[in-house]
Amino acid sequence: MMLFLLSALARLSGETGQAIAREISEMTEETSGKGHVRQSCIPPEDGIADLLHDLDLRQVRLEARERHIEDRMQALNVAQVAYEANIDRLIAAENALQATMSRSSTAAEDDLTRLTSVYENMKPKDAAALFETMDNEFAAGFLGRMRPDAAAAVFAGLEPETAYRISIVLAGRNANAPRE
Repeated sequence: MMLFLLSALARLSGETGQAIAREISEMTEETSGKGHVRQSCIPPEDGIADLLHDLDLRQVRLEARERHIEDRMQALNVAQVAYEANIDRLIAAENALQATMSRSSTAAEDDLTRLTSVYENMKPKDAAALFETMDNEFAAGFLGRMRPDAAAAVFAGLEPETAYRISIVLAGRNANAPRE
């Protein structure tokens, strides 16, 4: 084994070692600091030159396409953020509208309940005089909401023709309601 190492050392120290060093030196001179191979003194064959040119053009197109895709992705991200903000604003507006409608509905119902209570607590003769001046459907709406005893007292004070028209409205209110 020792003999083998001595033989290798002798060969490297002679002209063979110098030849290997020149080879390595020439190889490193052909590459620049950026890893690109320098142009050789020997011109490449025409087919290879065309292929290299086509590859360069393709690389340029791919880089342009990549930039275009990146720009498009950025625009899509901006649009996505704007879309999500709009959705959030719409949901907030819808919730506010529902709350307002709920308050309005509740307020209207509260007003009707309060007014019905006022009519129930009026003297029947005074309430009857007021109901005589009301539209029949309007009067029927209140009389239908009143306690039966209060409504009966008001009906007793109405003119017979007015009481009859209001009774027709009350009787027909649910005539078209579904049976099942």
